[in-house]
Amino acid sequence: MQDLDLLSIREQFNKEQILLCFNGPITRSLIEEIGNALKNYLQANDAEPSAAMDVFGTYIEMTQNIRHYATSKGYSEIEGAATIVVARHESTHYAILAGNIVEREDAQLLSQRVEALAGMNKAELKAAYKQQLRMPRDQDATTGAGLGLLDIARKSSKPLNANLVDTENGKALFSLLAIV
Repeated sequence: MQDLDLLSIREQFNKEQILLCFNGPITRSLIEEIGNALKNYLQANDAEPSAAMDVFGTYIEMTQNIRHYATSKGYSEIEGAATIVVARHESTHYAILAGNIVEREDAQLLSQRVEALAGMNKAELKAAYKQQLRMPRDQDATTGAGLGLLDIARKSSKPLNANLVDTENGKALFSLLAIV
């Protein structure tokens, strides 16, 4: 840890306009605390209220998805850790990037889902959202009605971007980038 060049990390954060960065195990209370800090930061920097809510909502959805996935797979704190970055993107947008370790098969399915959503225009995303809203919900499901990813895609000003990096033991680092 002594060899860590904090100045270069700080300079990189400033260059990339990174507002928030977190890496580690993520709990419900931590999601809430980081979310509150993000919301306060956006308000203090005069972000448009609608943009601030979209950034906050996207952050919450991404981190809750990571937490639910890690819990459903019985991952340890280390395996279930998340990496989250929120940065300014151009003058009026924000980039929200979140990643976690997932089973390779799940990562491939999720990447295909993101790719399909990225190919849809706003009207198609709205129609898909409404269709999903009308679908019956599985009573045994431990997560929501499957609307989260669609909601993120609808809030995004550019198509969602997923990335996979294979790791060991049949797993991959899955990351999702949304520009809001």
